[in-house]
Amino acid sequence: MEILWVLMALVMLGFVLLQISRRRRGAVGLVEPGHPDAADPANYGFAREEELDIRMPGPDQDLLDVLDLVQRTQDYRGAQQLLAGTEAEGERRWQRVQAFAGAASLELRQRPGGVGETPGGQWLRVWRAEAPKDAGGAAVHAEFLVQQAWRTATPGSDDFRIIMEEAKAACGEAALLAPGDPIPYIVELSVARGLGYSREEFEQLWLKILDRAPNHMGAHLAALQYWCEKWHGSRELAYSFAEAAAARAPRGSLLAAMPLFAVFEHLPEVNLVSGFYQSEVVTKAVHGALHAVHSARPDDPMQAHVRHLLVFFLVRGERWAEAMNQLTVIDGHVGALPWTLSADPAAEFAVYRALAVAGYEANGGSPATLPH
Repeated sequence: MEILWVLMALVMLGFVLLQISRRRRGAVGLVEPGHPDAADPANYGFAREEELDIRMPGPDQDLLDVLDLVQRTQDYRGAQQLLAGTEAEGERRWQRVQAFAGAASLELRQRPGGVGETPGGQWLRVWRAEAPKDAGGAAVHAEFLVQQAWRTATPGSDDFRIIMEEAKAACGEAALLAPGDPIPYIVELSVARGLGYSREEFEQLWLKILDRAPNHMGAHLAALQYWCEKWHGSRELAYSFAEAAAARAPRGSLLAAMPLFAVFEHLPEVNLVSGFYQSEVVTKAVHGALHAVHSARPDDPMQAHVRHLLVFFLVRGERWAEAMNQLTVIDGHVGALPWTLSADPAAEFAVYRALAVAGYEANGGSPATLPH
């Protein structure tokens, strides 16, 4: 599926590049790469590709500082303190749990250990051993196991199931340590997808999340995966789930953007013709997401997720100025869909950013005309 997605993405990128090339020929003549008049993202103050942070969708300096400290000293206590001081029901704690688990998983992959060698991510194992009743450490450990399953084993294999069963047990332990915390149940949503929970089992799990954090955007994005056709549901079920979430979203909630994520999850199943990204279904979903980011709290940590996906759809739909408006907000961080599906998220993001700049300038835009 990933290979199919990459191939289709390349086809569509080629089409967009062709359209930009045609427009530039008509407006200012064909500009070869490297020409002084060529569109340059640096003219807009955008970060260089090598400076793009692939770890997070948006800024969280406290998390970056603690991650650096933990990985440099291999002392888990900074992570423990940060999570203890982060609101349990909020989106930021979920993102931080994912980040710590991802850091430990990456360390282990880079340093698997051997005779006389300490494996990477040792700080997480020490955390669990020295503070077995710490709810934050238990949640990070559960998420670590989930990420290990998806990254190191083939779904459906014995190894995959063994790790997922261990993750399920870890979720249960984390839930017992913090009964009101939605995070262990949100982690278990990935377990539900991996182990193939029945609809009844999934609904019971989902109700536990709704009781604790009914408007949690991260939880809804994780649950959407279960309803997608590539797992246990269908395109219709996924759209229905996303549209229901958007319909009941309170004022200022980013849940209004859920239909755009449902469209994205099913892109490989649709006919990728040139007009698709101007179609009614995409236009409606894009407008819902634009409304969501414009009405959400400026400090909502999930805004970056929505804006990154908007860049993808706005560039594909040749809505250059709107894409540029999103880029001015999110540039610098690329740890979000759709870029994280690529082996090189920074490079993937940079391609779309360059397309947005070229399209914007081909239609009369410039750094001077871009609002900040």
